[in-house]
Amino acid sequence: MSNLFDPEDIQPIEWMTQLNYTNPFSDRHRQLVRQLLDQSRQPRPSSYADIVERRNQQSTAYRGKARPLVYKYREKLNEQKSCPPGDRKLYTDLVLFLLFFRYQEHFDQVIDAVMSGESGDAVTFSLFREFQADARHQLAPFGESSPEIAELPHIFACYFQIHRAFHYVTRSFAGYSPSMVKLRSDVWESIFTHDMERYKRSLYRRMQEIPTLITGPSGTGKELVARAIGLSRYIPFDEERTRFARPFDDGFYPINLTALSETLLESELFGHRKGSFTGALQDRVGFIERAGALGSVFLDEIGDVSLTTQVKLLRLLQSRIYQRLGDTTEYTYEVKFIAATNRELHEGMENGQFREDFYYRLSADRIRTPSLAEQIRERPEVLYEMVHFLSVRVAGKTEAHLVADETLAYLKHKIPADYPWPGNVRELEQCIRNILIRQEYIPESMQSKESGLDQHLLNTNWTMLELQQRYATLIYRRERSYEQAGKLLKVDPRTVKTHVKKFEESDS
Repeated sequence: MSNLFDPEDIQPIEWMTQLNYTNPFSDRHRQLVRQLLDQSRQPRPSSYADIVERRNQQSTAYRGKARPLVYKYREKLNEQKSCPPGDRKLYTDLVLFLLFFRYQEHFDQVIDAVMSGESGDAVTFSLFREFQADARHQLAPFGESSPEIAELPHIFACYFQIHRAFHYVTRSFAGYSPSMVKLRSDVWESIFTHDMERYKRSLYRRMQEIPTLITGPSGTGKELVARAIGLSRYIPFDEERTRFARPFDDGFYPINLTALSETLLESELFGHRKGSFTGALQDRVGFIERAGALGSVFLDEIGDVSLTTQVKLLRLLQSRIYQRLGDTTEYTYEVKFIAATNRELHEGMENGQFREDFYYRLSADRIRTPSLAEQIRERPEVLYEMVHFLSVRVAGKTEAHLVADETLAYLKHKIPADYPWPGNVRELEQCIRNILIRQEYIPESMQSKESGLDQHLLNTNWTMLELQQRYATLIYRRERSYEQAGKLLKVDPRTVKTHVKKFEESDS
C-alpha cells in the first residue's frame, strides 16, 4: 500500500512512469499509449509529418494527465514529514514524465536548429536553466541537496539523447512492414538496450564497449542504421559551462574497408607519424582519435577484409589500445565501433575466409536490414510509402508529391508487381531519378529479357537440372545468402547450396 498516492491514481501513474523507460518503437509502448490515453488501435502514420503530428498530440494529452497529479502530490509531500523509497521513486518518475513532454518541442527546436546549420548553444543554455528551475520546483519537497536535484544535468542529457535518437530513427527509415518496424526497435535497443532505466542508471557509460554489427543486402540502408546509432550516443551536459560536451552532429566517421590498402587503413584508423611510410609527408590524426570518447567509427564492408586485417581489428577491439603508424606510444580509446557487411559471415567462417573469434567479438549486438522485396511481400503498401519518402530526398518537399505520383503511376503500368528489386532501396531511389529525368525506368533484368533471353534459352542445350543450377547460382550470387535465395526460390536453403556447388563444379 502507498502512503502517498490515492488508489485510483496508482495505475495511470505506473503507466506513465513505464513509458519513461519503454522503447517508443515497441509493441509494449503502443500498448501503454492505448491504455493511458484510452485509445483503440490507430493506423500507422504514413509520413514523418504524420509522426510529428501524432507525437505532438500525444504529448499534449500526456501533459494534461500528468500535470494535475504532480501538483496534487507535491502538496501532499510538503505536508508529510517522510516518504517511503517506493513512493519517492514513483513521484520522481512522474515528475520526469511531465518534464520530458513539457520540453519535447524545445528539444526538437535545438535539434532542428543544429540540423539547419545554426548553433544550438544559446537555445540550449536557456532551455537547461528553464528545465532545471522547473524540476527543482517539482522536486522541492526532497530538498535542494537531494540526489534527484543533483542528477538533473544527467537527466537533461538523457532527454536530449532520447529526442535525438527518435529524430534519427524516424527520419532515416520509411515503411511500416513488420521487418521495418522491427528494425526501428532494434536500432533503438542498440542505442539504449532493452532496459532504459538501467541505461540511465549506469550503462550510458559503457555502451561504447559493445560493437554493433549490421548485416543485410546491398542497398538496404546499413550506413543509415550506423549513422543513427553513432549520432545518438550519450553526450554529457556540462552544468558549469551550460553546454554539451560536444556537438551532437559531429563524431561519426565512416570507412569503406575495401577501398584502402592495409597501410592506408591503419593510417585512417590510427593516424601516422611523418615518414612512417612512403607518402606520409606529415603527422596525421586518425579517425579513432578524431572521433574521441563520444564518437563512432563505421567499418563498412567488414566481410571483405583480409584475414590479416581481421587479426589487427580483433586485437584493437579486445585491447582497446592502438598505436599511430611510426610511433611506439600506446593510446587507449573509448570510441564505439559499428561494422556492416552484405555477406553471410557464417558462410565465410565455414570456408575459412572469416575468423570465428573476430565474428563473435563483433556480434554481441547484431542488426539485420531487410530487403525491399521482403518488405513489399510483408506489406504491399510499403512501395507507396517508400516512393513518397524517397521523392522528398530526390526532388525536395515542394515537388515530392508530384514526383511520387508520377513514379507510382509508372511502376503500376510498366514494372511487374512481383519485380524483386535486387538493388533494394538504392535501386528504387535511382528508379525515381530516372523517371524524374527521362520518364522511364527499365531494370537490367528486363533489358536482358528484351534483348533476347527467350531466344538465348532456345539456342542452348541445357538440361532442366542445369538450368535450375544456373538460375539458383544467379540468385545466390545476387543475394549473397543461401537463406534469402531459398526464400525467393521457395525452396530449402540447402537445396540452393547443392545447386550452386554442382554448378560451380561443372563450371570450373
